[in-house]
Amino acid sequence: MDTFSLLSSLRNTSGDTEFYLPTPPGYQPGRTKYVVVVGTVMSGLGKGIFASSLAKCLQDKRLSVAPIKLEGYLNIDSGTLNPYRHGEVFVLDDGTECDMDLGTYERALDQNLTRLNFCTSGQIYRRVLDRERTGGYLGRDVQMIPHVTGEVKNRLRELAVASMADVVFVEIGGTVGDVENAYYIEAMRELAFEEGPNNVCFVALTYVMEPATLGEQKSKAAQLGIRSLMQCGVQPHIIACRAKNPVTQKVREKIALYSNVPPDRVFSMHDCDTVYAIPEMLRGAGVDQAVIDWLELHPRIDEESERRARDVWTQYVNHLRHAKRQVTIGITGKYTTVRDAYASIIKSLEHSGVALGCNVEMRWIDAGDLDDSTVEAALRGIDGLIIPGAFGTRGAAGKIACLRYSRENRLPCLGICYGFQMAVIEFARNVCGMDDANSTEIDTECRYPVISLLPEQRKIEGLGGSLRVGGHDVAITPSTLAAEMFGEKARLRFRHRYEVDPQYIQRLEAGGLVFSGRSPRADIMQILELPQTVHPFFMGTQAHPELTSRPLRPAPMFLGLVHAALRRVDASTPPHVDFSPAPIEQPAARKAEQVR
Repeated sequence: MDTFSLLSSLRNTSGDTEFYLPTPPGYQPGRTKYVVVVGTVMSGLGKGIFASSLAKCLQDKRLSVAPIKLEGYLNIDSGTLNPYRHGEVFVLDDGTECDMDLGTYERALDQNLTRLNFCTSGQIYRRVLDRERTGGYLGRDVQMIPHVTGEVKNRLRELAVASMADVVFVEIGGTVGDVENAYYIEAMRELAFEEGPNNVCFVALTYVMEPATLGEQKSKAAQLGIRSLMQCGVQPHIIACRAKNPVTQKVREKIALYSNVPPDRVFSMHDCDTVYAIPEMLRGAGVDQAVIDWLELHPRIDEESERRARDVWTQYVNHLRHAKRQVTIGITGKYTTVRDAYASIIKSLEHSGVALGCNVEMRWIDAGDLDDSTVEAALRGIDGLIIPGAFGTRGAAGKIACLRYSRENRLPCLGICYGFQMAVIEFARNVCGMDDANSTEIDTECRYPVISLLPEQRKIEGLGGSLRVGGHDVAITPSTLAAEMFGEKARLRFRHRYEVDPQYIQRLEAGGLVFSGRSPRADIMQILELPQTVHPFFMGTQAHPELTSRPLRPAPMFLGLVHAALRRVDASTPPHVDFSPAPIEQPAARKAEQVR
């Protein structure tokens, strides 16, 4: 009898057992394997990039993979986190507001993730307390071990059942030694014990220092960090050493000696020129093969599928590295000192640049420093402009000034969410004669509240749920630029509270503004544009198109913006862009039921 079955029998036969094994219906031990990625020494090593790249390597072998991020903070989700502290809030199609690492996984794996792929301590504790209040523990005193750690394992197994994945990738946020993630690490120790040999692979991502004053790599911090992990009862099977330069054989041998990890499973993960090269770096070092060996996944892999996938990805990386043309896109925001606040926008521009054979240089412009008198100097030399999403009043005047300049000077422009709303306000003021037009978020007493809360949102505001968040269908108006991009309908992701007030739509359209995307079941404006006879590219969307851009499938609105910027730089650029390019498709992951 395997360990899991033995423990399950104890649970079923004795109310006095210390084991707590909540498992979802249909869970079969050993069917899904687990790769657990933890960080040591310091945060910011790129665990998400590393884990998603490693998951892609396995996916390329036609293994089905499912990631999950375990966050230590007590928030239920990431919706209220400050971008200065935590980067962007990434929104999933099902409306989950989560960590930006989920965007990294979606882009790397070309998957639409769900709430099952994101977990916080707040979620875990709430589930435990809800169960306790309803008598779910049969009178037991509820403890960190086994009940809280048991709920963590239950979340992983729920994902395994729902995804039917060959491998679940578990990324533990923070660093070994943090108080808030200690119980996650304990839960992973228990998971490995319960699932049995060769079903859980621990990967420790550590940091090898190279102080400039010494001129050599020092491994002591890495040794101590890994020892801290081992003191938690977790023996890593693979160690990935982050460093500026390739980690020497001597340093890797020293780390191996102090960690009980064979030297051939201690890998150098040094800096490279682009994150898109990391999957090939992992393959070249043999990290993916080490995982396959430890988890005994050889019968499930498809080498021919991997070869085709590598060819596609290599082609993408080569196009990125050897782009011959360049455009400059200005990003006018309020969090421009923190690039992570716009991580998905940065990636979307990269994807579009590769598709069009150009390098996109980004110029960061603080909207709070702009007004009508300074905007021309601030935008001088840029070829296109993005007005990104935000909340609140700071920077609104600067964004409106940028939109006016763009509209009047035919500068390609894309307004996103808050930028869409500011575009409506600018047009109402300067084209439609509504001088006092504004948003009630900025001025509740304005004469023309062209942007306001809709009645159905006002009804639920008191419940704290007034954000319209997640994926929604958008009906597209025929014979518009949006129709060229999406066809008859689009699926976009949203995160906003204010809308275009329906009573002003007719007046705005009479002035020449085209609302080319609307909600299918309500009079809610989702996409706006100016006719191309008036402006080469002027679009706005209440959605966040950056959230659905993928390396091999750029978001159409970003593709259109970069193409228009190229046309501005080089008139020989073809006047039309294919918004539905058909690159060589990556081989899809094999369906789990085909290998069971």
